[in-house]
Amino acid sequence: MLSAIGLYLFLGSARGAELNGQLMLATTDRPDLIQDVAITLYEATEFAPVALATTRTGSDGLFSLETGRATSDSILFLSATVSDQVRLVSILGETLPHFATINEVTSVAASYAMAQFLRSGQIAGDAFRLRIAAMMGTNIANPVTGEISAVLSAPPNADQTNSLRLTRSLANLLNLCAVSPSYAKALLPLLTDERGQVPADTAIGLANLARNPAVDPELIYLLSSLRQGYVPALSQAPDQWSVTVKLNDTGRADIPFGGAANVDWDSYGYAWVANNVTQGTPNSTKYNVVLRPDGKPADGTGGEPVSPFDSGGLLGVGWGVSVDQKDRVWYGNFGWGSPKDLYYPSQTPGSPSGAGTGSVSTFDAADGSPLSEVGYFGPYRVQAIEPDDWGNIWMASLGDTDVDGGSGVWVFRDGNPDDSVSAVVDWEDAPFGVAPIPGQAAAWVTFSGGLAGEHQSSIAKYALTDTGELKQSFIAPVGDTLKVVATDFAGNAWFASQGTDSVFAYSPDGEQLGEFGGGGIDGPWGVTVDGEGNVWVANFGDLAIGNVFDRGRLSKLCGANPAACPPGLKLGDPISPETGYTLPSEGAPVLLSNGDPLYGPGAPPSFAPMMRQTSVQIDAAGNVWTINNWKPRFDVDILSNPGGDGIVIFVGLATPPPRSH
Repeated sequence: MLSAIGLYLFLGSARGAELNGQLMLATTDRPDLIQDVAITLYEATEFAPVALATTRTGSDGLFSLETGRATSDSILFLSATVSDQVRLVSILGETLPHFATINEVTSVAASYAMAQFLRSGQIAGDAFRLRIAAMMGTNIANPVTGEISAVLSAPPNADQTNSLRLTRSLANLLNLCAVSPSYAKALLPLLTDERGQVPADTAIGLANLARNPAVDPELIYLLSSLRQGYVPALSQAPDQWSVTVKLNDTGRADIPFGGAANVDWDSYGYAWVANNVTQGTPNSTKYNVVLRPDGKPADGTGGEPVSPFDSGGLLGVGWGVSVDQKDRVWYGNFGWGSPKDLYYPSQTPGSPSGAGTGSVSTFDAADGSPLSEVGYFGPYRVQAIEPDDWGNIWMASLGDTDVDGGSGVWVFRDGNPDDSVSAVVDWEDAPFGVAPIPGQAAAWVTFSGGLAGEHQSSIAKYALTDTGELKQSFIAPVGDTLKVVATDFAGNAWFASQGTDSVFAYSPDGEQLGEFGGGGIDGPWGVTVDGEGNVWVANFGDLAIGNVFDRGRLSKLCGANPAACPPGLKLGDPISPETGYTLPSEGAPVLLSNGDPLYGPGAPPSFAPMMRQTSVQIDAAGNVWTINNWKPRFDVDILSNPGGDGIVIFVGLATPPPRSH
């Protein structure tokens, strides 16, 4: 069968709008299953997909079809109904390839990448979102060869995580259903959707599993192990069935990730990453990272940005990165490390004492060009930086004992650094998180009490007045070491209290709605709200001598929309399992992008691909990006080597938020 693929590859790309391909199954004992099977080429739309061409396979599974469409503004995909309840799919993307394969692996990739767009039983949705989902799908399977992708097969994935083998196990599960239809009848009732509906076929069922991956892991594993068409597969049941993609390529091997902290997306779907330190040191990096929607580094092709980049006055960006409605990318320069390592000379005009720690940098997302030469001075050690609906840029200025009046809340009105307003607070308050309130020129702000919670934490609300002043309208002491705050559709504030292992929620008028834990929450740091109003939490673990946080996890809580919570759950109840959503190793030590061990040459190995995390964000296709900010071993990291390795993406796991660009 591979020789047939090779022949078509040799002959070159398809002429005009002709597509050749092959339906394949891992099993060799039932050739009849791939013979005379209907193959349909579809174009996805916002509603029902449009059938462009249909044909049937030959005795060897080969097929050829002709269509008037070789490209799409949305995506093209192939569907094959092997039996009543077994449907295999291959996502082709925007352009017909020269050859296409449909098999169990391409179908796993399709169901997971399209999980948020298969809720109706058909692939449908916004074209921009579908294109991003298709790009992410190529990180799981190659639609031309039908093989597991090179991304999933190589470091930092391969056996450094369990997703390669987990994908094979899911493919074996589909093979079992194809060969023995009675197993499909047994499997599908396990894979119900959010309304409790049994899926009509395996493509819909695996999409349901992608959105709710903690369903019956032991039983599903048992079924998957009955067939061994794809090996090596999992050797034991996972705690849940998420397919993840880990990435750690910045675009330059000599500049690996050093404590990525947060990410936001521009209108093109590119991911702009805040990067803290030079890998293996506690000192500031001058380099930040920009990734394509599939996580690959941008390299300047077609005028796109180039990653990594060090212009615009960047220096030790902290948590703060955001993209505004004008596609300007904003970074807050925290300036880690000793003064001798700082980018700015102390005589830089306008810079505060301890030069380099008091600026904001901004870039044009279209090509990555800096809009500031050395940064905009004023706010000191910015953490969160966020635009509101009116284009005002809100910032939390963490402050310092050495800077008089540096700590507070800052706003660049209409995104203009020359038209700023601030509200000064005591430096002990240490503002950290900012979340603009939808439809208002106002924001929730967390006062952390210091990065390690040395002082009392508080939640506050600020508003821009008609006279242009910045006024505090509410404040309440709460929690311990507050970090990120996010708002939901109702204007409620959800914020992480690291020191109490909990998340708090406050109503718009300042009423505490509750304190919530469970679902794997442990030292929470990052918080975001999905398109249904449910709340996602990134966990940093305990800040304590001797702590080794080698079981990184992602947590999910019920939000303020009761219809989006599973039956029987209410506001704040955990949706994720008690372990959280995890990413274990499959036995290979974690390596940096240059091939060094996580803690450097000669260091003991680490087997924790998911580390201490400071951020969780959801892209336009529902892929959940969780950010490895620190390494697992606190005793080492606090002194010399904190910068975590890369980003973990849970494919298709969350409802996409509304588009803001």
